[in-house]
Amino acid sequence: MATPHISAEKGDFAGTVLMPGDPLRARWIAKTYLKDPKLVTDVRNIFGYTGSYRGGRVSVMASGMGMPSIGIYSYELFCFYDVKNIIRIGSAGAYSADLKLRDILLADAAYSESTYARVQSGDTACWQYPSEKLNGLIGQTAGELDLQLARGPIHSSDVFYHEEETEKAVERLRQEKGLVCVEMESFALFHNADVLGRQAACLLTISDSFPADEHLSAGERERAFGDMAVLALETAIRA
Repeated sequence: MATPHISAEKGDFAGTVLMPGDPLRARWIAKTYLKDPKLVTDVRNIFGYTGSYRGGRVSVMASGMGMPSIGIYSYELFCFYDVKNIIRIGSAGAYSADLKLRDILLADAAYSESTYARVQSGDTACWQYPSEKLNGLIGQTAGELDLQLARGPIHSSDVFYHEEETEKAVERLRQEKGLVCVEMESFALFHNADVLGRQAACLLTISDSFPADEHLSAGERERAFGDMAVLALETAIRA
């Protein structure tokens, strides 16, 4: 049973799917950590794999960039493939000087100026929230792995490159709302999970710091995301 965007058959996905944005990162996670990973979809080179991790069945699939993209893939996984949990594992730019490069953050909430929720279901709220149960499990698992885990409200932005005047508006927004970092997907993911009665969470590795003007290279990002991937995988087999 394929959809317009996923070529997998019913049952090809595990109950929990990890979703990095980058298809190559999805492939790297599958080939690095999963036993006998099977490619179950590759439409538009958005790779999805299912395999086992420490005896538990887990899937990894890319979301692409931005809310429209993760909105499509997460909706189809929840609706048509009986996926119960999606854990986004991505990168973020730190607004707060308290967050350093390579820190792992668990999102408590996602704020956005996006119209995604309003257009999708009529939901006019500017905040969307992860599953408390899934967040609790991630926190517990991080403790067992002795991994430091930052928490806070994040900014899900529709725009990567701002003009000067709108950049000033974003600065005011992040101060007013107490937003600690920025990414581009979680608001839509949390909304879809809420609408469909599923569970979603978001783990982010800090790849850029705006206060310190520091940035990880593409190669450094791949290596730095290992701890986050293991945390998500260990959570997935407990979910």
